[in-house]
Amino acid sequence: MVSKLNLLIMGPAGSGKGTQSAKITEDYNVVHLSTGDMFRAAISNQTPVGVQAQSFIDQGLLVPDEITVALVEERLVQSDVKERGFLLDGFPRTINQAEALSTILEKIEMPLNLIIDLKVDEKLLVDRISGRRMCKKCGTIYHITNNPPKVEGICDVDGETLYQRSDDNEEGLKVRLAEYNASTAPIMGYYKDSTDILDVDASLAPDQVFASISSKIESLLND
Repeated sequence: MVSKLNLLIMGPAGSGKGTQSAKITEDYNVVHLSTGDMFRAAISNQTPVGVQAQSFIDQGLLVPDEITVALVEERLVQSDVKERGFLLDGFPRTINQAEALSTILEKIEMPLNLIIDLKVDEKLLVDRISGRRMCKKCGTIYHITNNPPKVEGICDVDGETLYQRSDDNEEGLKVRLAEYNASTAPIMGYYKDSTDILDVDASLAPDQVFASISSKIESLLND
């Protein structure tokens, strides 16, 4: 039994990390820590880190470790995370980042309870990615057929115009998948002897995916 949830959600672009993260944070009141949100804020504000990050993101490449690690550590030590626990989304993406995270979590005495690994066939990922639209202001993600906004091209949350990422296409996905398979997938090997890992078939409907995740989280909280 655990008293506070410290979770990590993994999966390639289009696997549904954003959708499942929203469900998890709503039901279990953990703090959603998305590196995407952190970088969007930095890029929007044109901070030095944001400008650096944008140059890598536009090429479909991973942001260097030192930039990402600094952002994540700063967020993990804030009071809301200490009080409610966290769900990390989009970090770590390399073995070096995983090692850095282990060091940070040991220092602040907040060990990982569970890693959620979302698995999806590549053909389905192409369909999901090519139809994806995002709000530049709040980061809400839509899909033109599976999860459309109430008004075409407009965010339900803040009324901003939606956009499509420059690499949200088959060619861009192949670059990101190659990066993911080379750098991120091996992280499971790093964690296999130290942290509980839940493999989830993320090709299923979102509610079915969440049911699998929720069942495991409930067992952590109650067993």
